[in-house]
Amino acid sequence: MIIYGTALLAVCYLLGVYLGGLLGQILGVDANIGGVAIAMILLIVGKEMLAKRGLLPKSTQFGVLYWAGMYIPIVVAMAAGQNVVAALSGGLVAAVVSIIALTATVIVVRWLNNMADDYDTFTWDEDQPVIDQLS
Repeated sequence: MIIYGTALLAVCYLLGVYLGGLLGQILGVDANIGGVAIAMILLIVGKEMLAKRGLLPKSTQFGVLYWAGMYIPIVVAMAAGQNVVAALSGGLVAAVVSIIALTATVIVVRWLNNMADDYDTFTWDEDQPVIDQLS
């Protein structure tokens, strides 16, 4: 069921927030450090581990993909907006470091996508006819 994908996201989010808060305490900062990023890493790793063991049905994988399509870009956009404001108020060095970090992120994501090569994992069953809802 698609709802199990949402449950997996919720568990990963709660663990990520907890671990981010714990990391903040360890570093002596009164903030959550990387909680959402930790949650997304847990979600990706959890989904892959469950799928490889056959414990994650196709519909649940689509539930995870739904949140990947909705939740992750929103969080990334919010974080990027905060980073741009901080970079512009922090001076030229912060802006240059931000551009380097963005470039490195794009390169790493492209490399990981090419390395994974599992785009055929999430295809629709083409044997079933497509029903046109508009006609």
